[in-house]
Amino acid sequence: MNYSNNNGLLTVFLSGRIDSSNAESTEKELLSICEAADYSEIALDAEKLEYISSAGLRVILRLRKSEPTLKIVGVSSDVYDIFEMTGFTEMLKIEKAYRRISVDGCEVIGQGANGKVYRLDADTIIKVYLNPDSLPDIQRERELARKAFVMGIPTAIPYDVVKVGDGYGSVFELLNAKSFAKLLIADPGCIDNCVMLSVELLKKIHGTELNKGDMPDMKSVALGWADFLADYLPADQYEKLHSLIAAVPDDNHMLHGDYHIKNVMLQNGETLLIDMDTLCLGHPVFEFASIFLAYVGFNEIDRTNIEKFLGISYETGKEFWEKTLREYFGADDVRCAEIADKARIVGYARLLRRTIRRDGMSTPEGRAIIDNCKAQLAALLPCVDTLCF
Repeated sequence: MNYSNNNGLLTVFLSGRIDSSNAESTEKELLSICEAADYSEIALDAEKLEYISSAGLRVILRLRKSEPTLKIVGVSSDVYDIFEMTGFTEMLKIEKAYRRISVDGCEVIGQGANGKVYRLDADTIIKVYLNPDSLPDIQRERELARKAFVMGIPTAIPYDVVKVGDGYGSVFELLNAKSFAKLLIADPGCIDNCVMLSVELLKKIHGTELNKGDMPDMKSVALGWADFLADYLPADQYEKLHSLIAAVPDDNHMLHGDYHIKNVMLQNGETLLIDMDTLCLGHPVFEFASIFLAYVGFNEIDRTNIEKFLGISYETGKEFWEKTLREYFGADDVRCAEIADKARIVGYARLLRRTIRRDGMSTPEGRAIIDNCKAQLAALLPCVDTLCF
């Protein structure tokens, strides 16, 4: 039995089988290693463990009584099933071994705040998370996606978790699907059809009612953005911004939270939604603030940003935004402009906070974005009495 001791973490490497024929000797060797080592935490590495019987499980139970920090890592799917079936996964920390995948050379078909989506092959895509410690985020997104799917939102459910470099990814089956961004790049003339299908799905999302607490509340999040800006806006502007957001009625309808043409796919004539970690609930003004930023707001200072992010021109992005408003609300240009101003207020507040938090004050581009957001808010806030529509 091999082991290592790094910075107080004692790792014992298990291999082969642990059953009634060798459980006693395995336990003696484990205890001998523990007695001789100076450590503060202990882990059993089960990457090469092929099988464990009830006799082996009892060895682990007795070890855990004396080692409350015990965890088991690198567990194969077959052995993990044994731990799960016997309830061990509820008693101590047990981590699966994940197969490794490379995304080198793979096409980027989607991108969100927390990761990138790549096409692995004709049948499968993978979302790679930016945070290397993303397993809780992956579990959360899987649960959100399941909730949305059960409630009738067309989306792909991840069926596997894999290692990608030092981080993790979720694998989905998405046969012959193309993002709306890719469709627009191939045929700019399909913009009206893409807008129509995009709005149709967006209305389906917004028409789905949830129970309070099922998903994060965007009104609370937006109030946090406003509170952050108390030190960066004139007092009257901050107070107006905060009061406008606070007055938005509580709303339990679903929002996507990062809705744009790289997160909407077309598969065999069906529109599908991906990148579900931003699912939330609230008034649609918060959704349209996010949509405005994706197509216009993020790109006003550097218009090449949208080409890097969505693969389309700034002019096409602005056209998509304006046509989305007209299609969704069925209103004339004056009414759409009024709705856009409400969304822009929330959008600029979010972008201002984001840029400041990312040390934007120390770069010329960051300062330009900050100045633009402040100027836009100064112009918009006196003209808007409610964010509702």
